[in-house]
Amino acid sequence: MSDKKVEFDLNLYTFRLLQNEPFFAALSRRVHKRPTQAIPTAGVMINKSTSQFEMLYNPEFMASLTDDHKLGVLMHEFYHIIFEHVTGRLPPEGMSTMWNVATDLSINSHLIGKLPKEACIPGAEGPFKEYPVGKSAEWYFSKLQNDEQFKKPKDGDGQSGEGEGDGEGSGGSSGDLGDHVFDNHEGWEEASEEVKQIARERMKQAVADAAKEVQSKGSSWGTVSSQTRQQIMDMISPKIDWRKVLRYFVKTSQRSNKRSTVRRINKRFPYIHSGKKVTRQAKIAVSIDQSGSVDDKMLAAFFAELNSLSKFAEFTVIPFDTEVGESDIFVWKKGQKKVWERVLCGGTCFDAPTKYVNQHNFDGHIILTDMMAPKPIASKCQRMWMTDEHNAKNPYFQTRERVIAIEP
Repeated sequence: MSDKKVEFDLNLYTFRLLQNEPFFAALSRRVHKRPTQAIPTAGVMINKSTSQFEMLYNPEFMASLTDDHKLGVLMHEFYHIIFEHVTGRLPPEGMSTMWNVATDLSINSHLIGKLPKEACIPGAEGPFKEYPVGKSAEWYFSKLQNDEQFKKPKDGDGQSGEGEGDGEGSGGSSGDLGDHVFDNHEGWEEASEEVKQIARERMKQAVADAAKEVQSKGSSWGTVSSQTRQQIMDMISPKIDWRKVLRYFVKTSQRSNKRSTVRRINKRFPYIHSGKKVTRQAKIAVSIDQSGSVDDKMLAAFFAELNSLSKFAEFTVIPFDTEVGESDIFVWKKGQKKVWERVLCGGTCFDAPTKYVNQHNFDGHIILTDMMAPKPIASKCQRMWMTDEHNAKNPYFQTRERVIAIEP
């Protein structure tokens, strides 16, 4: 190799490289990129003096890559930031070559065909051919720990696995693993927890700002997967307190009831006509999917909340699968300690409980389910769906009705 220093400014390439990746282009503008001869390839780290993320790159390494591979390396480093690999997402064992490879395998599942041959690619020819794509870093880490091809025979010092964990390229005879790490993760553990926390919050804001920029312009997300996009959107959107939503639903379902009482004075005709007492109460139907899709923790959390809401409403619990189990319907009363039991075990049809509720003049209808059935007929009263987090974000059918995730 020539001793002549290679002049290469990555900033001059990013616009062209990322023109079809709007999200990464927006994120790139928020990450400082610095050339250095101190590392052989590229990497991201936290600048301890500024508490900011930086992308470091070796100019000779980047200049030697094709445009497709330059793009892949850029996106690889940004994925490390998005997935918080730099700011504390570590296994109990701490930093190690094995963890570095695990994070790379997870990221490179998104970048197949875009990286140099030195990169570890799940499913590609080589030691990771039998590794599936699309798993988390934690999953790959566990897989690597139990992979016989990466277990070092115990010798004099009894060390095994991935070496002493002092960063990339230092894997010792687990050099088998170290040889498959092409970017640099050195320094991930060097920053203090305080610096990491500041950097983490700043980068979360940068990722959120990049996502909002893409949304505001109506741009596509490029090759960002729907799962990763959802992770990013979760970072932007504050979590909804399902208990507050449930309370609001119950209160907005209430209707006023007036009855005569001698204990109140009629303000218009005092002592001639009895007064009126106004009460606000709701009849709420709670339909529970019996197909096995609603787990016990979700049910326990929901019923615990009913006790605090029983002063606002009367709750009628309706078990259903493809039909309503009418003989098992019961009214939940204040302070009731009834243990919930599954009484049906069929499929799921939302029309059955909806028809029952429509026929019995309820003020509100709550359905606990995984939503894995066709969209039901219209409800005569307001209706709300309560499910787990995954199905709240990815419902089986589209609806304008409220869909809330119960987090036990």
